[in-house]
Amino acid sequence: MPKINAERLLSNLRRFAQFGAYKTGVHRPTYSREDTDSRRWLAQQYEAIGLQAHIDGVGNVFGSPRSDRRLLLIGSHAESQNYAGWLDGALGVTYGLEIARTFAETPDCAGLPVAPVAWADEEGHYVSMLGSRSFIGDIDEAEIDRAVNVDHGLTLREALRGAGLAGVPRSLLEPERYVGYLEAHIEQGDALEASSKRIGVVTSIVGTRQYSIVFHGIQNHAGTTRMAIRRDAGVAATMLAMSIAKRFPEVAGPRSVWTTGRVTLEPGAPNIIPGRAEMLFQFRDSEMPTLERLDLTLRELVEETAIKTGCRAEIERTESGRPWHMDPAFQEAIENAAARHAPGAHVRMPSGASHDAQVVGCKLRAAMLFVPSIGGISHHWTENTDDVDLVLGCQVLADAAETILRGEYM
Repeated sequence: MPKINAERLLSNLRRFAQFGAYKTGVHRPTYSREDTDSRRWLAQQYEAIGLQAHIDGVGNVFGSPRSDRRLLLIGSHAESQNYAGWLDGALGVTYGLEIARTFAETPDCAGLPVAPVAWADEEGHYVSMLGSRSFIGDIDEAEIDRAVNVDHGLTLREALRGAGLAGVPRSLLEPERYVGYLEAHIEQGDALEASSKRIGVVTSIVGTRQYSIVFHGIQNHAGTTRMAIRRDAGVAATMLAMSIAKRFPEVAGPRSVWTTGRVTLEPGAPNIIPGRAEMLFQFRDSEMPTLERLDLTLRELVEETAIKTGCRAEIERTESGRPWHMDPAFQEAIENAAARHAPGAHVRMPSGASHDAQVVGCKLRAAMLFVPSIGGISHHWTENTDDVDLVLGCQVLADAAETILRGEYM
């Protein structure tokens, strides 16, 4: 079995965190100078261990073994959320680098081709899952032309030019060249920590439904309009939120989650009855029937609220992602490796967050491994994982990669 270098792994993780360091986390948004520098650094590391490194037209960084055998992709995304954690994405990227290097140094594994990868913009500063979607051919030039940064309005084309990627071809997947894809990630929740488990074997990645719900009332004077004749859009949005809180638990699955992320009232003044209210709402689950049931329930509640309040309602689904189930044999490979290194401390579990694995998994066999997040914190600069768990996760993934490449789970 390959033996990873724990000291080197932790050193590289901390070196990677220097790109855009912010407090104890990082601020490394896609195509920022810090993100671009980190990708160039990764390409140098890939070259140093004998891989052919290249950065494609959307910023994906590939390390390709010089091998005629089918390759095993291992990686995650390199950029971060704004002012966020040092491990989200970076963990899986650094695992890919360490496993490729370990295999190159281990005589028994030297011929097993690991291809590390760092995807671009999984976090959606411009387009969610941009890098992995580009790789599988799920995004066209028109969508790239339309994309703008969600924070400051810079177009994706302008950002690519600034990163030196204008005119660089996008790499496209050749499925016959790959055995599959493995991704490691922090859990971003507290399920592992709460159950004293150290490795999560991901069974599925949730599907997401996101909506813009708008109520149109009648804007009027807040001091002179009788309550009996008001059509208050703000009341409608509030009533809907409370109806969801009461009704959704009755129809949800055991792991369903939902969030009202924003409510905007117009014109938003204390002496004016809101004539318009917009509510951004999202729910997630790993089972398609549950997603459909929640969708139907939401639409019923919107209609009921409109009738009760006398407001006109519009509901638009703005995002829809299908749940994706990980490859059963690859799950078994990770689980067996976890049983060797952490007996009794591993568990199969779904992912409540989206990951590049669900995109790549549409074309290749794919699986994921989780390590615990201290306090369940992620998307914040206090995000962290114990060093011993960082090392354990990499060793487990390395063992799983070896057995997969030897054909034991094909």
